[in-house]
Amino acid sequence: MAAKPLPNGSIPFTSPFGRPRSQAVAAGATPPTHPMKGILAGGIAGGLEVCITFPTEYVKTQIQLDERSAKPKYKGPVDCIKYTARNHGFFGFYRGLSVLVYGSVPKAAVRFGANEFLKNKWRQSHDGKISKLGSMLCGLGAGVSEAILAVTPMETIKVKFIHDQTSPNPKYRGFFHGTATIIKKEGFHGIYQGVTPTIIKQGSNQAIRFLVMDTMRAHYRQKYNIPETQALNPFVTAAMGGFAGACSVFGNTPIDVVKTRMQGLDAHKYKNTWDCIMKIARHEGPKAFYKGTVPRLTRVCLDVALVFVLYDQVLTFINYVERKAKGT
Repeated sequence: MAAKPLPNGSIPFTSPFGRPRSQAVAAGATPPTHPMKGILAGGIAGGLEVCITFPTEYVKTQIQLDERSAKPKYKGPVDCIKYTARNHGFFGFYRGLSVLVYGSVPKAAVRFGANEFLKNKWRQSHDGKISKLGSMLCGLGAGVSEAILAVTPMETIKVKFIHDQTSPNPKYRGFFHGTATIIKKEGFHGIYQGVTPTIIKQGSNQAIRFLVMDTMRAHYRQKYNIPETQALNPFVTAAMGGFAGACSVFGNTPIDVVKTRMQGLDAHKYKNTWDCIMKIARHEGPKAFYKGTVPRLTRVCLDVALVFVLYDQVLTFINYVERKAKGT
């Protein structure tokens, strides 16, 4: 329905985000956020975050791909950092960045958009409130969504690209050439290798993170009497995000190792997810499932802290612009 002109003849502002069908109606209910706002804010936050945290992601991937052999390339994370700096300089830690940028924007957009959508649906049947179970299930749904729609293809390309760039004779000239080469050689199956462990990893990741984050936020707001419509201090959000990230790391590093192996250039060595798990256990021992834990812990804590802070700030800015446009 078209908006009616105001007395002065101007047309009132209509938000492009519309109005979520679910509304907070009960005491203690949390106000809904339109999924499109979640998509926009999440995409922007994801792009900014990856540019800051990529070096630790690079080191983590290198350690996990450095399978135990007669002559291991790296002795550990510190050795990997020294080797990269010595042989490739500062920008050596940013090799393969373009792949992650292309993947992080849609990944974060899908994650936060799906989470807001699912939370709105949950509120419709629970008096506008989100319980701990609701936070966990909505986080799980957001993780599964991003795993299928964004993470699996982009992570597969990223791992293959980084692995290729560190080989004696790199064959990929860039993101688009590398993607085209992989699809031409292996088909679309080539960019969906490791989809099962990725779904498990992302689903558990987001279930843990959103559960911990939402629980801590609710407790903090209640303790200091902060309304739901008011954004928390960025430093408080960062501390909560870092803790939520740490919880997810200790919960699913083994599946992250399996996922990385199945998405590398040597993925052909494994028949499926279970075969990969069995071969790692048989040939490398239980400790192999926790390869890269230290660099991953550093990256994930910084990653989750940053992305939640950036998401909140971008969302606050979007709401501010919307209010200004409405003249309220």
